[in-house]
Amino acid sequence: MTPTQAPPPLDLLITDATLVDADGVARQAALGIRGPRIAWLGESSQQAAPLPTAARVLSLPDRVIVPGFVNAHYHAGLNFARGVAPDCGFAPSYTPGLPQASWLEPDEAWALSRLGALEALRAGCTTLVDSFVHAESTIEGIAQTGVRVFASQRLADVDFASVLAGERRFDRARGERQLERADAFVARWAGRANGRIQAHLTAHAPDTCSADLLKDIGALACRLNLPVSTHLAQSADEVAWVRATHGRSPVELLDDVGLLDARLLAGHCIHVDDGDIGRLGRSGAHVVHIPLGNAMSGRIAPTRRLADAGAPLSLATDTMHGDMLEAMRWALAMGRLQSGAIDPAWQPRDVLAMATRNGADALGWGARLGRLAVGQLADLTIVDTRRPHLTPCIDAAALLVHNASGADVESVIVDGRFVIEAGRAICVDEHAIRTEAERVCRAVWRRCPQPLRAYPPVSSNRP
Repeated sequence: MTPTQAPPPLDLLITDATLVDADGVARQAALGIRGPRIAWLGESSQQAAPLPTAARVLSLPDRVIVPGFVNAHYHAGLNFARGVAPDCGFAPSYTPGLPQASWLEPDEAWALSRLGALEALRAGCTTLVDSFVHAESTIEGIAQTGVRVFASQRLADVDFASVLAGERRFDRARGERQLERADAFVARWAGRANGRIQAHLTAHAPDTCSADLLKDIGALACRLNLPVSTHLAQSADEVAWVRATHGRSPVELLDDVGLLDARLLAGHCIHVDDGDIGRLGRSGAHVVHIPLGNAMSGRIAPTRRLADAGAPLSLATDTMHGDMLEAMRWALAMGRLQSGAIDPAWQPRDVLAMATRNGADALGWGARLGRLAVGQLADLTIVDTRRPHLTPCIDAAALLVHNASGADVESVIVDGRFVIEAGRAICVDEHAIRTEAERVCRAVWRRCPQPLRAYPPVSSNRP
């Protein structure tokens, strides 16, 4: 383009909205998108400067636009235990009487994961860090919803049937087969869907992966330049088993095998002592805070002490549901409970950063995601504040964190295109996804010996 040529028209220009960046600063502004990226930011008023031309112009007064939420620890297909698992005290994989993900057929995993991805997307999550037993079977269906996904298989060489029986048996050959699958998965899927599909590696937990497998996962992550997710110090039982088996804490074990570094997304980090907290803070590992899921089992991660130690914090919903706005509110409240006061260092802007910029940074994508800036990928969440509980809008960031929910998300843009618009899913048939997931859940529960709960009868008038 020569200096005399005008820039090409924008694909979309949004005017008259309130833009709130990851730092919580709000301003009335306009935002332009060309292709998959934010191409222009400026004043909405023509009097300030001429607005650029665009193929489509949307005036969105009384809307708040924030960077799309990065849900840094999610299991889209584990919704078959929705409303039951939170009352059992711990994760489904450790709980007899609940259906297990490993029981699913590939088409069942596909159906459930599409439901989980759509649920999170409707609540404003534009990026999911998802791990599941059947990732090869679910990844394409998740991506079809329009979400951006960093996917991985669940890597563990424990026999989970032995875990349910109260013991842990490991099989080295199982771990080697899973590593081969993971390598092939990355080669096949990373970068697909114009880059919306990416990969990571999931070392399930320090008590379900042998030390040798943990080392091998770290080596594979280094070779492929991938982040690694894990569940870390999520239960007292995990800490006790790791100490009895390895003579150290789970945090120390990950450090010894070479996983405790800036590639790591460590979910939970609840049962950590002062030494663990200091080690996490020095390592550069990213702590993924899961406030609602932890609170439902009566636990709380020491987020204030972790933050003070220098550990970067991101945010996730895990197996509860995909509403990151609710997760932000819980994170804010739980941090204040730990401090016993309202602290200037723990404000709505801080949990908003956890849900956006920090999650992108944890994935190594901070230069591309998590901020409202020219050149960033146009992953945006648009909240409609024309609701009684969102009126008046005095401080937009605080309003979202204190009062909003996923149900207030009006539209979602991923890679520069609407995937939810005016409350409607654009890429998939929502009714069909719900119907098929309901059928699968019933089938899975019928296969569960001595289930903790009975699945309710079918309602003929369900919408």
